[in-house]
Amino acid sequence: FQRFMKIIKYLIQFIIICIFYVIFKIIGVRLSSFLSGKLFEIIGPIFRSKKITNNNIKKAFPDYNSKETNKIGSSMWNNYGRVFAEYLYMKNFRNGSLSKNISIDGKDILLNIKDQNQRVVFISGHFSNFELMAMQIDKLGVKIGAIYRPLNNIFLNKFMERIRKKYICNNQIKKGIGGLKELIKLNKQGFSTALMIDQRVSQGIKSNFFNEKAFTTTIPAQLIKKFNMPVVPIFIERYEGIKFKMKVHKPIHFSNEDTIENITNELNKTLEKMILANPNNWIWSHNRWK
Repeated sequence: FQRFMKIIKYLIQFIIICIFYVIFKIIGVRLSSFLSGKLFEIIGPIFRSKKITNNNIKKAFPDYNSKETNKIGSSMWNNYGRVFAEYLYMKNFRNGSLSKNISIDGKDILLNIKDQNQRVVFISGHFSNFELMAMQIDKLGVKIGAIYRPLNNIFLNKFMERIRKKYICNNQIKKGIGGLKELIKLNKQGFSTALMIDQRVSQGIKSNFFNEKAFTTTIPAQLIKKFNMPVVPIFIERYEGIKFKMKVHKPIHFSNEDTIENITNELNKTLEKMILANPNNWIWSHNRWK
């Protein structure tokens, strides 16, 4: 009975989202993104604990007062809402009129990876419209597999998977043991890997993150050790509503002596720098330190 009720709940959620997407399609991307951002600023704190969000912000910015933390929280929800609306326009961001809205600093690094047929590990976090990063890498012709976490809502997940495979990156790898096998298979075929390292995981290690221990994925470190691959951090920033600047950093090479723990700690430090550079566009609502 509980499973049946959960399916009914997911179906209702999906129908509501479809209604919103019909409206978004009619009014266009710019207005959709703006209105969805404002809507999420209102409803976001109702569905997610404001206390958790503010506590997380305090870990990175201990000297911030409540006004400053609330401002970051509000900006985060606004970005959440914008991303929600922009999924409907992924086709336009890839090949249509919105493709000019994405600039890449470090495109030469990506082209060199492609030309040299290198395998690398692209790492980032849930910044701005994070989906656009793997899209741009794939669009430039770099062979890539992107790790993702399936949504709990089975109806919405099918819809999102279709969008991701069609417009972001065809090789979508589900998080988990089965996905890890597929990931290793792709790596052996010369594919690079892209993944977010900022979510709390059940299988990982406790690694330093803003001076506290947080469960962190070891997948990047394992790939680095197994395939001797460099790491390429990527950051994306939103500006003027629906415009984006993507920054591709120079590859980081680790030595054979570096341990899984050392590599994971270093990658978390890289993530911290990205977050501190633009805290308004990172997802603070996840309980990373649970």
